Parts: sequence; C-alpha cells; structure tokens
Amino acid sequence: MKIEYEVRALEINKEEFIKKIEDLGAKKIGDFEQKRYVYDLVPYKSDCEWIRLRTNGKKATLAYKNVEVKTIDGTKELEIEVSDFEVTRELLEKMGYEHRNYQENRRIQYILDDVEIDIDSWPLIPTYVELEGKSKKAVEDIIEKLELDKNKITALDVQSVYHEYGIDINKIKNLKF
Repeated sequence: MKIEYEVRALEINKEEFIKKIEDLGAKKIGDFEQKRYVYDLVPYKSDCEWIRLRTNGKKATLAYKNVEVKTIDGTKELEIEVSDFEVTRELLEKMGYEHRNYQENRRIQYILDDVEIDIDSWPLIPTYVELEGKSKKAVEDIIEKLELDKNKITALDVQSVYHEYGIDINKIKNLKF
C-alpha cells in the first residue's frame, strides 16, 4: 500500500498564491471540475477508511483510503485508474456498495519541484492548498520554499477539514456548489 505524503494549507488567497507559485516556476497542469462518490467499507470499519471513486473529467480513479494517523505520512492509499466513471459507480452499486455521499470540488493543479500543488475550492469552506510529494522531506521543503504559515498547515483529510468549520460532510448526501 502506498503512503501519501501530503498536507493542506488552509484559507489561502487563491490569486496571490497562484502568482507566487508561478513566479517560482510552477508548471500548471490544469483546471478541473472534480466529482466523487464516497463509499463506506462493507462491512463498515470506521470513518478513517473508505472507498473513493473520483473523476476530474479527464481521468477516473478508484481508491481505498485509510487515515491511520493525521500526520504528513499517516494516510495509506491503494488507487487504480478506471476506464469509465459511471460504469464503475454502477458496478460498485451492483456489488452492494451504496455511496455515502457525492461531492464536487474545483481544483487548479500545478507541479513545482516534483511536488503536486492542488488549489482546492469546495462548497461551504474557504479555498485551501494540498501539497503532495514523493517523500515527507519533499513536502516539508516546498512548505519552506513557499513560506507558508505553519499555523495553517494541517495533515487533516477533507472530512476533518470540514469538521474544523463545524460541518459534518457525512451528513450531506450531495455536496455541490
């Protein structure tokens, strides 16, 4: 199982941040409207493990996620690319999985120093940045390079970020703009 090395920088000013990373030479990958279905495991284990079916309009993936601890390297993931988002959703439902919720977000994606920089806008909460690299050091180095406020850096997953704003996204069946 792959370890995800990622953190989020909360409440960023999107326009200022984009200017900063572009001035540093970040390469823009694209703008995406993401859709995802989130499924509990069958049998249910905990809020820390789930299945995610996601598409950005160009690529669809199916992933098992396990947040063992809320640290930069505390999430484990198994992910595969799937050829058809809707057929995969239908297949999961035929296998007895009922989606917990449907979620949408907007993502602007860049790469800088081999670290993926995702500027994520979600309904109901302020825009934040997700930094994901191939190692803990790579992520920590990019935090330093970008001079991010360490008080706004968190290893919380999306569900936990929403909890920080007093919102339980598990109770929102359709999270849309």
